Amino acid sequence: MENFNMSKHATFYALGLSYKKADAAIRGKFSLDAQAKATLLIQAEAEGIDSLIVTSTCNRTEIYGFAQHPYQLIKLLCANSQGSVEEFQEVAYIYKNQEAINHMFRVGTGLDSQILGDFEIISQLKTAFNESKSNGMVNSFLERLVNSVIQASKKIKTQTEISSGATSVSFASVQYIFKNVEDIANKNILLFGTGKIGRNTCENLVKHTKHEQITLINRTKDKAEKLAQKLDVVVKDYADLQLELQKADVVVVATGAQNPTVDKAILNLKKPLLILDLSIPKNVNENVKDIEGVTLIHMDHLSQMTDETLENRKLHIPQAEAIIEEIKDEFIAWTKNRKFAPTIHALKEKLNSIKDGELNFQRKKLANFDEEQAELISNRIIQKITNHFVNHLKDGESMEEGIEWIEKVFQLEQEKIFN
Repeated sequence: MENFNMSKHATFYALGLSYKKADAAIRGKFSLDAQAKATLLIQAEAEGIDSLIVTSTCNRTEIYGFAQHPYQLIKLLCANSQGSVEEFQEVAYIYKNQEAINHMFRVGTGLDSQILGDFEIISQLKTAFNESKSNGMVNSFLERLVNSVIQASKKIKTQTEISSGATSVSFASVQYIFKNVEDIANKNILLFGTGKIGRNTCENLVKHTKHEQITLINRTKDKAEKLAQKLDVVVKDYADLQLELQKADVVVVATGAQNPTVDKAILNLKKPLLILDLSIPKNVNENVKDIEGVTLIHMDHLSQMTDETLENRKLHIPQAEAIIEEIKDEFIAWTKNRKFAPTIHALKEKLNSIKDGELNFQRKKLANFDEEQAELISNRIIQKITNHFVNHLKDGESMEEGIEWIEKVFQLEQEKIFN
């Protein structure tokens, strides 16, 4: 496969880590908040990198971009997160050129997600793209690639059933609670934090339990109040956390804090307690397990709960892959065209100058010279000749050699420089 280098020495890379090899603790170390992403883009530009996007979700942190060497990108990631190069090397993946393109298609269409067919990642990819674009960090290759991935994602969403049926971490959380807590309708549920997964879990619980049994606490109270109005649940102050933990039978922790916010010191239990930690990095200290009657379940356990819905989704993978192949082929054809377009343009210029010289000669020689007719015929011949070259380059094994050969035979270097 020919490479897709934009400049003579830069290569397109996709690198990062995901739930497949990196556990929640490591993913937490490499997670990048909005500020870290913004700094990373500024540093990348200073390093001479002209095109790059960066995504960070609870399941993966990734960089897609052009560099002389992947280490440039790894260094940027480590400089802006808590992770080290050694840790990165243990769990990371690095793809280049064609493999990097394939990877972005699989990630963006939910085929690589922890929960198959999860379409949240595409909006995160769009956000990352817009962030880079507003910083002038997107070249035409990356723009076209992201748009192709978005197109594939839309088509898969509308034409296949890969995301049919309810399945997500929040869905799995609710299922887990119902399976493991008896008489849930009469138990007290505390939601601490208003992270997205926590909000969704809370919405699902509201549908199936009594509202007055659900309490919401968040460090910033206004966020909690907004959500509470929507769901008709009770809000308590952050200062009441310890007291509310004593009353609760189930605690769902979904904060965005960088360090644990719940540990055994603040638990003063009167009855068994189930704690679900839906935060990345983890927000419940493992030491809570030292207390008798406490069960701690983390997001990673929940996503292993595959149900029939997920099994059904797998049946639609081939259909999704076929859509990806079709759109990816269009993208690759576009990259090839871009590669040889300057040569074909120069070839056309060369043939036109031969034509102009010949028509001038005939004009002087022939009294009844039909200029319009001659122009029309020779333009059509030139178009047909260049089409042959285009087809040869498109289908040829080695495009680089083909381009070189055409440039040598028609002495095109000068034309390319002047055009």
